[in-house]
Amino acid sequence: MNINVVCPHCLKVNRIPKKDHYTKANCGACKKLLLDSKPVSVDANKLGIFLANSDIPVVVDFWAPWCGPCLQMAPAFEEAALAMPLQAQFLKVNTEEQQALGAQYGIRSIPTLIVFKNGKQVDQLSGALSASRLQSWVKQFV
Repeated sequence: MNINVVCPHCLKVNRIPKKDHYTKANCGACKKLLLDSKPVSVDANKLGIFLANSDIPVVVDFWAPWCGPCLQMAPAFEEAALAMPLQAQFLKVNTEEQQALGAQYGIRSIPTLIVFKNGKQVDQLSGALSASRLQSWVKQFV
């Protein structure tokens, strides 16, 4: 069975075999490592590409640079992303720069995390989480 994943570097869709663990996976277009799973900052257009083309869960952190809890959670969000390559895609939306996206998803407090599966919102949490709590929350959608 194959899954579609969006390259975090060039945004091209890659069809790869579904595995529990990957040792190597490169983008067919830009050749960069798909296992480089650091969170990607997105705008509405990029978010749309990930949501429309990802077979893996897409986890979006809605945050702002002035938000203390957001800044405290950022390292944990990155740690969780790096621990789950090709299991979930981790994205960040700066609600200061992307106010329309915050409004579109009804973001009332930050940080707010939303998980999308097959392009649809499946769960939402508000408040900062540790890396381990983030991973266990996301794993239920993998």
